[in-house]
Amino acid sequence: MDRKRRIGLDSIFQKISSKDLVGAELQESSLIYSVVGFVPATDFVDNALLISNLAYLVSQKGLNTCVVDLKVFYPNLYQHLDSAPPKKGSGLIKVLKSDKVDFRDELITTKYERLYLLSPSPQDLMEEYFDFEFGHLERVIDTLKGMFDIVLIDIPNNPPLEFCLGAMKYCHIGYFTAAERMEATVNMVKLLDFAQSVGISTAKFMSVIMMNLQNLEFDYKVMREMGFHIAAALPLVKDATVCAHEGRLYIKDSAIVNKFFKKDIQKLADRLADQ
Repeated sequence: MDRKRRIGLDSIFQKISSKDLVGAELQESSLIYSVVGFVPATDFVDNALLISNLAYLVSQKGLNTCVVDLKVFYPNLYQHLDSAPPKKGSGLIKVLKSDKVDFRDELITTKYERLYLLSPSPQDLMEEYFDFEFGHLERVIDTLKGMFDIVLIDIPNNPPLEFCLGAMKYCHIGYFTAAERMEATVNMVKLLDFAQSVGISTAKFMSVIMMNLQNLEFDYKVMREMGFHIAAALPLVKDATVCAHEGRLYIKDSAIVNKFFKKDIQKLADRLADQ
């Protein structure tokens, strides 16, 4: 680990009780809701694009921010944050396997100030993630919660997988992301019903971020009747996708940012940072 990266993480790590700080008391974030999850409800949404840009905006507000990619089979947030992925067996899987691992060695320092990433390696075998239980994920999230001001989690919509329901369980608040697809509301209700059936509180997942909007005819009324709240509405912006393909952040690097996209993602960042 290079010296600059170590110094940056050390300053954050002072908050954490690690193997180097055994017995030290964890410091809680000043935010009420410091662990935030995002679950896709339909196809044609792009959580990685949303979370990478949102995390950048939150970090610019002076909050030490950690993004966690729980798409353990197909991680991609490292690409959006223009970072090298962990080597096989490193990163997320390593901190899941043992409570003796030093998080400083497994976190990715992005090129953006106060913005860090915990990611699986794309070279990890899928079967290596089948044996983890809720407790493993709870420990990792609790550690990150004590270490960073805010933790943003990209949650896969894969109900049988512990990384889906487990993350929903340990989040303080959560957002569904949805596109203008007729199945959006049904999918959200179905996942929440299943989560509730296994004892997970679902009230925290009643906000929806609409993404890649194309002004298609869509029944927002039924979504609202089911109790969901539209937290943001982000239009489809081709340049945002182009930026992502090039490892750039649209909200930061694009010369011209769509005013509707900017307004609503900034509103989300304000809401998360100003609790």
